[in-house]
Amino acid sequence: MQRVQRRPLVDALLKFQQGKPVSFHVPGHKNGLLSALPEEVRQAMKYDVTELPGLDDLHYPEEAIREAQELLQETYGAQHSFFLVNGSTAGNLAMVLAACEKGDTVLVQRNSHKSIFHSIEFAQLQPVYLTPEWDERTMTATHVSLKTVQQAFAEYPNAKALILTYPNYYGMTGPDLKSIILLAHARGIPVLVDEAHGAHFTAGAPFPKSALALGADAVVQSAHKTLPAMTMGSFLHIRSELLDTERVMKYLRMIQSSSPSYLIMASLDDARAFIQTYSRLDSRYLLEKRQQFIDSLKTIDGLITIETADPLKLILRAERVSGYDLKEALEQEGIYPELADPNQVLFVLPLLKVRHSYPFAGVRSRIKEVMQALEKKRSDQPIPVHEQPSVTTPEVLQADINKASTEWIPVARAIGRIAAGAVIPYPPGIPLVVPGEKWTTTKLEELMDFMAEGATLQGEHRLEDKLLYVLQEDQT
Repeated sequence: MQRVQRRPLVDALLKFQQGKPVSFHVPGHKNGLLSALPEEVRQAMKYDVTELPGLDDLHYPEEAIREAQELLQETYGAQHSFFLVNGSTAGNLAMVLAACEKGDTVLVQRNSHKSIFHSIEFAQLQPVYLTPEWDERTMTATHVSLKTVQQAFAEYPNAKALILTYPNYYGMTGPDLKSIILLAHARGIPVLVDEAHGAHFTAGAPFPKSALALGADAVVQSAHKTLPAMTMGSFLHIRSELLDTERVMKYLRMIQSSSPSYLIMASLDDARAFIQTYSRLDSRYLLEKRQQFIDSLKTIDGLITIETADPLKLILRAERVSGYDLKEALEQEGIYPELADPNQVLFVLPLLKVRHSYPFAGVRSRIKEVMQALEKKRSDQPIPVHEQPSVTTPEVLQADINKASTEWIPVARAIGRIAAGAVIPYPPGIPLVVPGEKWTTTKLEELMDFMAEGATLQGEHRLEDKLLYVLQEDQT
């Protein structure tokens, strides 16, 4: 039997518009009347309103938004759930600030998103980096092992929080999360999880279990990544005896916009209803269409398909062709992957329901043409794999970097120098180096590989001039 789809905020917006309101309030586009954007966008702007009677207030919800967030809480099995209109970045900042005090030591997964490192800097914490396991099949850094966390707790018994990423960008989860959470809780330490790519996990099999279901204290999810929510729409869930929810709410009010987008919030309400009503029939339909697509790709010469723990993630490789070249060739055919790395590209597949169709057959035909065109770009050069210690700390804390003298130096002279700025391949947004870390031969080799392949590199650098931002030598 189909579950009833309740969307309190969507319904409130529809009811409000039925009254044919005339705007003498912000925003200045006046329900789209003054906008010169395309007509399709202007129609949506009718719902881009502000805190008006019957539409509630995100920061002090009492009506439709409160009911929508209660339904979100019910859907995910949380004690408290919140809409985020500033992306998962806002949730990551709020949960870290709520869990920690200035100067606290925190254990953090080294392949976390840049927003996690920004939250540590913002909260003025002392990070201890936990190196993830390397997966040879997917050629990605995945999860932190139980053994690594045990070592970190033994070396840093005063740690106040454990910050993890689950799954990784490629949909890899790892077997140890529940045991790690139990280990942390036995020490009275909250586990904060960036689950940006797992908002759909609550649908159950065939998807992995959510970190929230495995016992995590705070979980942030980018609803816009895999659910039908607008960009910047995310969720924050709390289920914990170790976190003060009022403190979380205080930081959300500080971090999030005081003029939240009703379009984004309505899309979050809709996305919650979408996943709450996701049925076993929908799952079977998705798996059938997905498998048909993968099977059709496997018949293309030179193309390698790699499946991960999350059925919505699919890795594609072209034999002896870099991931960046494959991405460029696909985009020339109108096919846009989520990301490329030196080895491969990543597809994020649609979370289909029975009523949905997707142009898989046409995509397969264009991918076949891409593979034929890539014959000239094949190379026999292997991609190196770099190993790192399991538990590391920055050479210099961010607070000291802020007071230190810095300089720009040529990349070739950076070995052994302390980074004053981050260098971040994006996507996926996992820093190659963060401020306070030392530029090693290995890291510089990785940087040169990224530059040679044409990767997009964010952060504080001037790589177009082959310059890196470092502390002056007498500051270290």
